[in-house]
Formats: sequence, C-alpha cells, structure tokens
Amino acid sequence: MPKSTRRHFLANAGAGVAASALLTSVRSHAAGANERVRVGVIGAGNQGKAHHLSLSTLPDVKIAYVCDIDEKRLSQAVARTGAKPESDFRRILDDPTVDAVTIVTPDHWHVPAALLALDAGKHVYVEKPCSYNFQEGQMLVEAVKQHDKQVFQHGTQARSSVGFKHAIRLLREGIIGDILIAKCWNWQRRKDIGHLKPSDPPQGVDYDTWVGPAEWQPYQANRFHYNWHWWHNFGSGRMGNDGVHELDYALWGLGVDTHPTAVSGTGGVYYFDDDREWADTMQVTLEYANGGDQPRMLIFEERLWSTSYPYNVDAGAEYYGTKGKMFLSKRGKIEVFGDDKKRIKVELDGSVKSVVAENHQNWVDCIKNGGTPNAPIDVAFRTAAAIHLGNISTRLGRTIRFDPQNEEIIDDQEATYMLSRKYRKGGHWSVPSIA
Repeated sequence: MPKSTRRHFLANAGAGVAASALLTSVRSHAAGANERVRVGVIGAGNQGKAHHLSLSTLPDVKIAYVCDIDEKRLSQAVARTGAKPESDFRRILDDPTVDAVTIVTPDHWHVPAALLALDAGKHVYVEKPCSYNFQEGQMLVEAVKQHDKQVFQHGTQARSSVGFKHAIRLLREGIIGDILIAKCWNWQRRKDIGHLKPSDPPQGVDYDTWVGPAEWQPYQANRFHYNWHWWHNFGSGRMGNDGVHELDYALWGLGVDTHPTAVSGTGGVYYFDDDREWADTMQVTLEYANGGDQPRMLIFEERLWSTSYPYNVDAGAEYYGTKGKMFLSKRGKIEVFGDDKKRIKVELDGSVKSVVAENHQNWVDCIKNGGTPNAPIDVAFRTAAAIHLGNISTRLGRTIRFDPQNEEIIDDQEATYMLSRKYRKGGHWSVPSIA
C-alpha cells in the first residue's frame, strides 16, 4: 500500500511520465563518508524544534526540508533552519537528493510515515514511542527488517549517552549483584486542558491531514498541539510520552531482551477535572521471564499532579540487585549503594544527561559509515510494547498474560482487540500496511 500510494500522489501532483523515472532514482543518492547527509524533518512542534536545533549543530548534516501542516509553525521552522518548506511530507520522500528523514509527529503518524519513508529508500529516525500501538510496532519491525540497507534510529537518546552506557556497564559487571527489579517514575505537575467543544481549525492548519489515518474527530483546541498526548485517538498517554525514556533505560539496566509475560496496571484520572482520556495516575508492574532465567520485574509510576519527586528529580530509575541499589536519572544524577547501605563512589566516563544531538550523531555516523545504531528497532519495540501493554492493563483494570514468543495476549479478547486500532472510515492514503 505505501508504495502504490506514493505513486498515486506523484501522478496527482502532475509528475506524469517523469514519476516512474523519479521513483527509480529515489534510492540512487546516498551520502558518502565525506558528504553531508541531507535530512527532512517531518513535524515542527516542540520536539520538531529540538530536532532543528540538534541537527543544525552537526557538521555532517544538511537540513534540506522542514515540514508541518500548520503554516505558522512551518514558517518558524524555515526561519530557524533556512530549509525548504513543505506541507506534505510525501514530496520530501519523492526527492531523490534527500537521504533521511526524522519523524517528529503525533504518535498516530509515527508508523504510517516511517513505512512510507522506508519504502522511499530513506534512512529513518522516529521519535518516541516508535509506534502508536502494538500492531503498528510489529509492522515497523518487519519493515525495518525488509529494508535492511537503511538505518533506523529511535528517539530514546539516553542510548547514545556515554555516561548512561558506562552506568549500564557497571550494572552488567555486577556492581549491585544480580538485578531482579527495576522501578522507574515520571512525575510532573501538568496543566489542566479544560473542557472545550469542537470548533473550526485555526486558519492555515490542514487539520484533515493532521488526523490522517486515525478515526475522524472534529477539531477541538485541547486535543490539538501537544494536548493530543492525552487523547486515546492520537497519543499513548504519559507512559508513551515522557515515561518512555525512563522505561527504556530501566529495561536496559534490568537486562531483559524480550516482552513481558504478565502486566498489571492500575490508575486513572485522579486529579484533573478536564477532557483528558489518558490517566494522570498510574502504577504498572511488568514481569519478565527472560528466557527461562531468574524472573525480573519492572515497575512504572506516573503522577502528573505531584512535585514531590524521589531524589528531587521528576524522572528516574532505581535498580535493585542482590548486593545493593543504583539510582539513575536523565537529569544527570547517579547514586550507588552496597548491600550495607553505604554509598559506592563511581566516576563515569561522561554525563548521564540525555542529549538529542548525541543520538542524531550516532544515527548519522551509521548512515555514513555503517554499523548498528544505539537505539535500533528491536530495542525500540520492546519499550513500546511495555507501554502499550501497560496502557491496556490499566484501561481494563486487570492483569493481562502475554506470550512473548508469539506476541499474543492469552485468553482475553477485549485486551487483544486493543493491540490494534480502527482507522478512518472510508480509508486514507496513509493507513499502514506492509507487503
């Protein structure tokens, strides 16, 4: 579907006979070791701006295009980068001089855009979480496997931090023994989004394209820019928004390389009185069999109304081992304690702060010189799976059992239904599928 859709778009755009020649040349341009990688940035919101600023610092990158469906954001992106503006990312994909794209859209667009980009022969960097739901994550895994000459990187930038890598290496070397439990949290006092009714979209916004493949919902100001995170139809809640970072490095330190076998989540909207659908309070426990070895447990805590942070940080992780404990946070903090509760002094090779530019640089290095990126698709999907299964369990209010090998929920039809989604009635050119 993605390939034929791009061709259909080219024809409608007036490409005519030249379309076939362009399509065959899309894959012909590849950045050599001494060339700058030409990148299109799809999305110009908060994180899109972060991508503009990050990529602009890399000497071997040229931002060729910026893209957004909001004319105001797009003009700001052009002023920021000097790149060519585009409101329809398919035109970026059909430019054979573009080597790669970063996808910085709402969650429901991550996989549809990534599949089209891979099909167009582009290297792909997808912001977190890598998929809107579990089934789309499976599609992306398969597509990356099929397009194995292209480099996929996920926007969990702690994976490219020298300090984080050193801290995880200490865990692997047994500084606190055998790690049985990891606990991570993401607490912040978020804003009330209010109670609003549908209205006309702002002038200069292509809202139809913004909704894209999702089920149609009319424009409503508190489910648009950024606040889409709190709606089931477009986002994946706090667990999939910022909590994904903590889940990622919690799982990294825990040392599991599979999906969970059981997930139990509780929570809901405890604090806010507004239109949001996703929970503002959650506690999710995931159990991992880890290939028949000693079972391991991951705990995630979310409070979007509290500033009473553990260790005085809004986000972090603790690892509990048989010989002590480590605390680690993307806010630049690490503490290690032995079994006697005495602090173990550690000196890392670098900061444990999470920096987007380091992850971008790793992606670009792999594009130019080969190698495996620090945040590949298999790692990204395991983190996304934890999010999606945690959200499903919390929404249903019950434990779900999962078969990691077959990637199936066991004996729960309602939960299984929630692994996928309904797409827009009548179809849309971006509804994801793979050959």
